[in-house]
Amino acid sequence: MGRLFGTDGVRGLANGELTADMVVRLSQAAAYVLTKGRHAEELKAEGRRPRAVIARDPRVSGEFLSSAVSAGLASSGIDVWDAGVVPTPATAYLVRDGGFDFGVMVSASHNPAPDNGIKFFSFGGTKLPDEVEDRIEDAMVKQALIPIGADVGRIKRFADAEDRYVMHLLSTLDRDLTGLHVAIDCAHGAASGISPRVFRDAGATVTVIGDEPDGLNINHGYGSTHLENLQHTVVSVGADFGIAHDGDADRTLAIDHTGQVIDGDQIMAILAVSMKDEGKLASETLVATVMSNLGLRKAMATHGISLVESAVGDRYVLEDLAATGASLGGEQSGHIIFTEHSTTGDGVLTGIQLAREVIKTGKSLAELAGVMKVYPQVLINVSGVDRASLAADEVVQAARAQAEEELGDTGRVLLRPSGTEALIRVMVEAADEATAQRIAQSLASVVKDRLTTT
Repeated sequence: MGRLFGTDGVRGLANGELTADMVVRLSQAAAYVLTKGRHAEELKAEGRRPRAVIARDPRVSGEFLSSAVSAGLASSGIDVWDAGVVPTPATAYLVRDGGFDFGVMVSASHNPAPDNGIKFFSFGGTKLPDEVEDRIEDAMVKQALIPIGADVGRIKRFADAEDRYVMHLLSTLDRDLTGLHVAIDCAHGAASGISPRVFRDAGATVTVIGDEPDGLNINHGYGSTHLENLQHTVVSVGADFGIAHDGDADRTLAIDHTGQVIDGDQIMAILAVSMKDEGKLASETLVATVMSNLGLRKAMATHGISLVESAVGDRYVLEDLAATGASLGGEQSGHIIFTEHSTTGDGVLTGIQLAREVIKTGKSLAELAGVMKVYPQVLINVSGVDRASLAADEVVQAARAQAEEELGDTGRVLLRPSGTEALIRVMVEAADEATAQRIAQSLASVVKDRLTTT
């Protein structure tokens, strides 16, 4: 059996891989592991039971799966506070703000409605490191905590969860957004109520699409993976810009007034330069992943900002933020982390901070995005290969070196084995699309010829 946890929690088909029974056992194992250590001992000494926040996105399977999580936790002696439908970053914030011992988010993020997932947040609202996830997997086959009588946990509604999160987001703004017209695509997801509310409360005029979740339409034709409707809306209503969330609202991509996409790299570039100018960019450092565009690297160098490369996944970005003391990091996909305000990617927070920048500068988003040139990027997934042999294959590495020599400082090559599948990702950036395509196809062919398994 492969590793249960992926790059962002446990994810799979609801009632397929992700059954109620499995989720109960997973939650019991998490309760066992996450109530160990110094904090847990302090809790015990105070005579208090551990407390956990649970929340979900609006997909239909979240109803029975969040019930299974609550049952698993309460049966292990955990008091559960159910926040209902709120974004993933709201769950992380509530864990930290309320001093909860851990949190659980039931969501499959940008995946289609039949899928679902379980994400855990530790004390302080941070995602779990790999070694803690491994301990939870190991605990699933061991004896669970089985308290009886008064020692079982209670389940209660977290009545003001949404209000707390909204007030937190508004507290991050030092100016209102009056005069700004923003179009918002909520992906029929967890931000359908919260994101428009925050922008309106901040003074913006708001046009909303994708804000009618029915449990089945999450991410379907809307949101950060389907930007066409938002592009049309921004242009047709004359909005200053648009933002698109994914299903659990931990990411945001943007659309400028002309309908052009502004991705996570461009958003980070805009915000990093602004934060440096304001003296708020700790260590004058930005953390981005290995997949971030070469243009971001060049722009940061131009502005005297160091760039630290992390592995793909916002929890790895967060780990490098902590290690470097940096205050801003994120991914091309729109997971942006502001360590002053959040412990995970937060799409609504990113959206209002981008809006702040438009108001502050008086520039359009299109003008602001000019801080970096986006190099054409081609990604080819080569499947059915031995990913473990990538680094040792001399022919593949020679082909990579040749490609890098040809590109020089006008492009970049990345060969990355998948963490979960038998495939290798070939990514090439170049000054023009044709060159990127040619070199990527050539490298992909070498990888396939050399590493295909029989």
